[in-house]
Order: sequence, then structure tokens, then C-alpha cells
Amino acid sequence: MERQYYLPHSPIEFHFRQSPRDFVVDEIPLYPFSGEGEHLVLHVRKKNLSTWQMIDVFSNHLGIKGRDIGYAGLKDKNAQTKQYISLPRKFEGVLENFEHEGIKILEKTYHNNKIRVGHLKGNRFFIRLKKVNPTAAVKIQEALKMIKKQGMPNYFGFQRFGLDGENYKKGEAILAGSLKERNKKLAQFYVNSYQSYLFNDWLSRRIQISKLVESFGVDELSTVLPFPKEELEAMKAQKHPFKLIHGDVMMHYPYGKIFHYESSEEVERFSKRDISVSGLLSGKRATRAVGLAETIEKEYDTITSGIDGARRYGWIFPEEIEGEYKENDAWFELHFTLPKGCYATVLIEEIAKRPIQTDETQE
Repeated sequence: MERQYYLPHSPIEFHFRQSPRDFVVDEIPLYPFSGEGEHLVLHVRKKNLSTWQMIDVFSNHLGIKGRDIGYAGLKDKNAQTKQYISLPRKFEGVLENFEHEGIKILEKTYHNNKIRVGHLKGNRFFIRLKKVNPTAAVKIQEALKMIKKQGMPNYFGFQRFGLDGENYKKGEAILAGSLKERNKKLAQFYVNSYQSYLFNDWLSRRIQISKLVESFGVDELSTVLPFPKEELEAMKAQKHPFKLIHGDVMMHYPYGKIFHYESSEEVERFSKRDISVSGLLSGKRATRAVGLAETIEKEYDTITSGIDGARRYGWIFPEEIEGEYKENDAWFELHFTLPKGCYATVLIEEIAKRPIQTDETQE
């Protein structure tokens, strides 16, 4: 369905294009490195290279396989990004003469274990918006205040869906058996794109429902939402813009165990950021919503075989949000931190209340 934005303002006009000057990412490790061990940890800065392309550069220089190099997360190609990678310590000497125009080794240390995918706390972003007039700057500041107070939807970004936005169709076809993809990594990417598409549609529907609850009375809502009156009254009583439904799968935030929403206590904990609602990445063995929440979720739960499912936060709380307007340049500069797996471009689109036009994908 059409993407739903939760902020109440009208669309804001500005120019944004991912580039190393205007889009900077700094990876935050999950834990400090020990300083000793059989793995060399490099803090690297790259630009105009995807993480995979950077790993290829190192593997070719060192004469090792790409799988011998550990990384925690994929970083945007069209940006200046800093991240940590690991490789066997015995190759440290081979790096003494390493040079590459797109890669700089900032620091070296050691650790007992290889860096694994997901072993990061989050990412710190710097983003520069251009062609921002004073009126738009005020609206951006107000939007940032609301995001700082209430959080934001955790959509998958456009990078997940390819240049034409239709990678998910290939994933759906692969699962249906009507399309064969010999490259296993690419096939996995397409199937994950389909999972992401279903998740985004579920999240859009839930935001649409939440906005209806905010806008109409219980009697009016009962004609458009398939919930009993007492559920609608409970949703109306919630102050947060995202309305929980009994049976939702909640997750401790920013990480932790999952459980089902059953009482008003969870509503208060959600407002305090102790927990957050999760959406389904459809597939095998994932925990499902129950009760009334299931009536919505099941519409987006179409994958029964071929891939494992999971839960993903449907709502996140960006931290350390800062914004500065530079009127002489007509720039608005943003700094903020997001949990791992979340997209900075989603925050920009939420502020703009429109899709960000770009001809590039993340990786």
C-alpha cells in the first residue's frame, strides 16, 4: 500500500542527494575491542565504495578470501563511511604498503574473535540538506522535535528494493518457484526484499489505522475498523501516535526478549521507550501476533516456506538528534544516531513527507 507518514506537517521542499560530502556514517561498535587476540581489527574510512567492494579490495591485496574478512554491517556506497573490519592477524605486515584512493585505515587494534554481521550498536549520521529556505528550516526543526519526543516508523529504506524499486517481485517469484536465480547471495537479497516489502506494507497499514484512531470517534471508527468497541476505546486512550493493538508482539528496547501486548502497562512502557512494537518478517519459525493484532498481521504473512522469519522493530527512537540551519548557504545539517539495521533516509523521508528521489542504492 502507499507509504504512510506519521508527522502532521505538510511536505517540506529541500534537496538531498547521497554523496561523501553530504552523507557521513560512523559505525558504533557493540562492545570495546580487547586489544589482544588473533584477529586484527581495522577502523577504516571509505567513500564511493560499498562494503562488499571494500572487502574485495582488501582480499585481493592480502591474497585471502572475502569470507576471511569480518564486518558488522553494510554501509552506503554513495557516502563517506567509517566502519570496523577484522582479518587474521598474521596478515598485518602485508598491510604496511596498502594504499587505495577510496579507503583509509584510521586505526588498528586486536580482538579475540572475528567481527560478525550484526555486532554493532548502531550508526551515527551526518546529513546535509540543501536548498532549504527559512520557512522550511522552521518546519524541519519542529519535525525533529517530534521525532526526538515520539520516535519514528522503522521502515526499510528504498535501498532495500533496487533502482526500480521492484526487487521484491523477484523474491516473491523465487519463493513461488517461477524464477530461478543461480547466485545464492543475490537470490537471498531478492527474498529479503520481499520480506521487507511485506513489512513496510504492514507498517503503513498500522500507521493508517493509528491516524484514523487519532482523527475519529469510537462510533465512527467502528464502521471502518474490525475491532470491538472496547478495543477502539483502549486505542483512543493511548497518547502515543502509534496505537498498540492487543496481541501485538512487543520487544524490549533497544534489544531483548519478545512478548505479547496484553495490558495497559505495556502502553506506558512503550511511551517510556522501555519496549517497542515489532513487525513480522514473514517466514518460518517466527513468533506471530495473536488475537486482534493477528487480524491485521496475517494479511502480510504470505511466506510459509523457503526462508526463516523474524521480528523487527516497527517503531524506533533516534538518539542525539541535532539540527542546525545555515541560512547563508541554505543548508540544514543533521546529526543523529540510529540503532543497527535502521535507515537514515527513512528519517529524511519522514521529515520531507515524500519519497527521496535518488538514482542510487545502498549496496
